[in-house]
Amino acid sequence: MNRSIRWYDYLTFNAYWLGLSALSNTMTPLVVPLLVQQFIGEELKGTYYGNLRLWTLMVAILVQSLAGLLSDRSTSRWGRRRPFILLGTLGDLVMIALIGFSAGMEGPAGYWFLFTMVILMMVTTNVAHGATQGIIPDLVPAEKRGRFSAVKALLEIPIPLIIVSFTIARMVSKGNLWGALITLMGILVVVALIAMFIPEQQNKSSSSPLAWQDFVRLAAMTSAFTLILLGIGWAVKLAHPLLCKMEAAPLLVTTGVISLIGMALAVFGGVTASLRIGVDSESLRKDPSFRWWVINRLAFLIGANNLAGFTIYFLQGRLGFVQAEAAGPASRLTMFVGVAILLSALPSGFLTDRFGRKRIVALAGFLAAAGTALAVAVPNLTVIYIGGAIIGIGMGLFYTANWALGTEIVPKAQAGRFLGISNLAGAGAGAIGAYIGGPMADFLAAQMPQSPGLGYVLLFVLYGSLFLLSIVALTRVREPSRATQIAQIE
Repeated sequence: MNRSIRWYDYLTFNAYWLGLSALSNTMTPLVVPLLVQQFIGEELKGTYYGNLRLWTLMVAILVQSLAGLLSDRSTSRWGRRRPFILLGTLGDLVMIALIGFSAGMEGPAGYWFLFTMVILMMVTTNVAHGATQGIIPDLVPAEKRGRFSAVKALLEIPIPLIIVSFTIARMVSKGNLWGALITLMGILVVVALIAMFIPEQQNKSSSSPLAWQDFVRLAAMTSAFTLILLGIGWAVKLAHPLLCKMEAAPLLVTTGVISLIGMALAVFGGVTASLRIGVDSESLRKDPSFRWWVINRLAFLIGANNLAGFTIYFLQGRLGFVQAEAAGPASRLTMFVGVAILLSALPSGFLTDRFGRKRIVALAGFLAAAGTALAVAVPNLTVIYIGGAIIGIGMGLFYTANWALGTEIVPKAQAGRFLGISNLAGAGAGAIGAYIGGPMADFLAAQMPQSPGLGYVLLFVLYGSLFLLSIVALTRVREPSRATQIAQIE
C-alpha cells in the first residue's frame, strides 16, 4: 500500500470479520441444528448433526488453506484478496437462500439437501475467509498491527454476537427463519461492499510457483485425522449395543466413560498422526513439548467449540424448551461467553508475562471446567448464563496464553510450518466432539426415554472433563525459561 494508514482503514480492513462471525454464529448453533432436528426428529438429531459437523469442518480446513495459497499469488487487477472475498460472499448468499428453501422439505431428503448446501457454504465461506486473513499482513505496518488486530477482535467477537442475539436469534425463536436469513444476507452484503474499498493494488511481482506439496501435505494430514476419528467413532458406536441391558446409573457412567476415552484417543491419535505427516519427526523426538501443546490445545477446544454447537439441544433437554424456543436463550448464552472472552483477553497478555504461560493456560482450563460444571449442575437459565460467562473468561485467557506458549516452544526456523498445525486442531476439535458426542446423546435418549435430554447434559460433562484433560497434557509441555526466551529474541 503506497499511502499512509487512514482512520477509516481500521473499519475497512476488518469489517468482513463481522460478517464471517455473524454467519458462523447464526448457522452453526442456531439454524442448522434446528433444521436437522426438523428433518431427522428427536431420536437421531445428535448423530446426524455430528456427521454434518465432521465433514463440513474437514472441508473448511482444505478450502481455507487453498484459498490462502491462491490469493497470495493472485495477479488480478482488482487486488489479491478482494476478488476472493466477493466470490465467496456471492456463493454464501446463494447457499443461505437455498438453506432457507430447505426448511420446506421433510425427512431424510431435507437433511441430505441441507447437508449438501452446508458443505457448499463451507467452500464459499472459506474462499473468502482464507483471503481475508491476508489483509492485515499485506497492508498494515508491523508497528500498527496490534491496533488493527484489536479492532478485528471487537468486530469478530462481541458485536456480531450481540447482533445475532438480539435480532437474528429472536426471529428464529419466533419461527421467522426467512427474516433471520435475510438479515444475515444483508449484513454480508454490507461488509462485502465495505471490503471492496480496501486499497489493494495489483500484484505485479513475479510470484513463485504454487507450492502444491504444502496443500498435498495438508490434505494427507486431514485425511489421516479424519480416518482416525471415523475409526474411533465407529468403535464407540459398536460398544453402545453392549450396554443396553444395564440399569440407568451404570449405563450413564459407562457410556460417558467410553465416549470420553474415545475422544481422548482421537485427540492423541489424530495429533500424533498429523505431526508425523506435517512436521519434522526428528524435532519432535528431541522435545515432545510441541506435540503435547497441540494435544492441550485440541482437548480444550473440543469443549470450547462444541458447547456452542450443542447449546440448543442442551437447553431443550435441561430446561424443557421446545425446538426453536431455545434459539433466543442459546444466542444470549453465546453472547455472554463472547463478551467474557473479550474482557478477559484484554488483561491476559499482562498476566501471561507476569505469571508464565503454563500457569495461565492451566487456570483457563480450571475456569472453563468450573463454568461447565455450574451450567450442568443447576437447571436455571440465569445460573447457566453465569456458568457461560465463567467459561468465556477461561477461553479468553486460553486463546492468548496458549498461543503465546506455542510460539515459544516451536523451532524458530520452522515456526510457520509448526504453528499451521493449530488450524487442524481448531477444526478437528469441532469434529471430534460432535461425531462421537452426538451419537452418544442419541443412544442414551433411546435407552432412557423418561429423561430424553440427559444425554446432552452428559455431553456437556464430557466437554468439561476435556478441559481438565487439557491441563494433564499441559504438564508434559516444557516452558522455556525467561533467559532462554530473551536469548531467542536477541
